[in-house]
Amino acid sequence: MTDNKTDGPVIPVGVNHVVINVRDIEESHTFWTEVVGMRQVGELHPTPERPDPPVMRFYSGEKEGRPNHHDIALVENKELPSPPEEFSMFGGNIAINHIAITLPNRESWLKQLAYLQEKDIDFGRRVDHGMTHSLYIRDPNGYGVELLYELPREVWSGDINAALNYSKVLPTKGTDALKDNEDVPVFSAA
Repeated sequence: MTDNKTDGPVIPVGVNHVVINVRDIEESHTFWTEVVGMRQVGELHPTPERPDPPVMRFYSGEKEGRPNHHDIALVENKELPSPPEEFSMFGGNIAINHIAITLPNRESWLKQLAYLQEKDIDFGRRVDHGMTHSLYIRDPNGYGVELLYELPREVWSGDINAALNYSKVLPTKGTDALKDNEDVPVFSAA
């Protein structure tokens, strides 16, 4: 006989995917593929069980040279309110603060920053955190999108809370917005 008592919830491995509502699927498709670099891996089609599915597409990055089933899904909802005029991480009237997308390494992250700057994408915020170096932009619906690379685990794992509280705000325009500081603090337990 199995004992059904538990000591609490099972600790998850992490977030598998995020599904977001968008006003215009084509505009959002362009953002997620041509700006962020995700690949569309699928979309809903009518089936006998679901003859009139929602307009929904699925997108993936790559891990170890292979796409995931999906990391982001978009569902078209033309009744969404207009996005805020200005980028804002805190405050405003949007439900999702931001979605974080990990790039493979520092070099690919710097290459992505240069690419976005060439495309005149507004850098809402550049921050060196204690565990990541990050750029914040926003999608056509006003959702914040953080593009980051993770610092080595040895840098932040000694004191995760201190690393989470570390924040160095950096320039968002010009060549200074494309520089990265390799001299990073190491967080260790007190």
